[in-house]
Amino acid sequence: MTQQALIAGGGIGGLAAALATARAGWGVRLYERAPFFSEVGAGIQLGPNVVRVLHDWGLANGLARVAAFPRQLTVRSATSGDTLGRLRLGETMAKRYGAPYATVHRADLHALLLDAVRQAGVTLRLNHTLSRFSQDANAVTVQSGDDPPVEAEVLVGADGLWSPVRQWLLGDGPPRSTGHLAYRALVRQAELPQALRSTDVSAWLGPRLHVVQYPVHGGEWLNVVAIVHGEAPGDLDNWDRGTEAQDLLAALSGACVPLQNLVRAVPAWRLWALCDRPPMQGAYQHALGRVALLGDAAHPMRPYLAQGAGMAIEDAAELGRVLAQALDPALDVPTMLNRYALNRWQRNARVQARAIRNGQIFHADGVVRWGRDLSMRLLGERLLDMPWLYGGP
Repeated sequence: MTQQALIAGGGIGGLAAALATARAGWGVRLYERAPFFSEVGAGIQLGPNVVRVLHDWGLANGLARVAAFPRQLTVRSATSGDTLGRLRLGETMAKRYGAPYATVHRADLHALLLDAVRQAGVTLRLNHTLSRFSQDANAVTVQSGDDPPVEAEVLVGADGLWSPVRQWLLGDGPPRSTGHLAYRALVRQAELPQALRSTDVSAWLGPRLHVVQYPVHGGEWLNVVAIVHGEAPGDLDNWDRGTEAQDLLAALSGACVPLQNLVRAVPAWRLWALCDRPPMQGAYQHALGRVALLGDAAHPMRPYLAQGAGMAIEDAAELGRVLAQALDPALDVPTMLNRYALNRWQRNARVQARAIRNGQIFHADGVVRWGRDLSMRLLGERLLDMPWLYGGP
């Protein structure tokens, strides 16, 4: 009899978990609280560590149709506009790590995974909010509204930053505010002046802020993200709103003309308050008994390493790998999930910690900023490349 897994959450992490688990031979039911599938947000950077997983899942052609594949990452000073360092991407990255570096619209990646999940035979339950779960030695049971309880061998909480499954499992309270705000925008490249269009990744570093731009949707659109220090008003839960550029332009008052021109050329912005949790402290934060956490539900992180979605996809790949061992009579489900947790928590903790450190470096001022710029000019690619990340897990 096929073993059954329940997935809470229909975002990128949930779909990746559903696909990997189905590929491991399990029956999968995915619960999404929204009445239809959608993906908000803007762009995602996918390092070769993540692209390798997508290729292994047979999604190389689909990814090639929707992603952009930048030739290089250029780091610039937000104040002077000077180039501080470069990292070759494109063929260099593909040869070095076995897969290219890609940039993609979140909705395009979500749609790619959703199509694969449907083809894999996953049962999708839209407009279903899980209200509780219980587990014992034999099964995990979930309740969704007035529906009859559902039993399975595994429950995966891939329900995001504000994960109810995490709270039922760990009870460790809400995520924390980082004190940073993210302005995000998408603009058609054809609508930009030629000088502002780009096929590469650019990161502009300034005091208490930075801006990143890169192509998505096959290069037709430019994704722009500006992160500044500041606290969001009101409730942080799912806090997201449209905004004007005045506050951002005020924060960029000391920035170089090309960067200010880019911000002024963007017609509309969305504003997010960034939240995270401290780096993971142990395997228990990834799985207990028959319940596993994945992606932002387990390890929400700051975006300064561009690996939030990537670590969720890596989690899913490892989950699928351990669940594929279900035919081994020596392994019960809690043992398999414990292996998943042991194999993932330290890498995720390292990425979380490095993302926090990167934010401090990106936003540095004074002597630290001077040292950062000098180091980047001297070391360039040796400083920007990350074999421990791109070559893993």
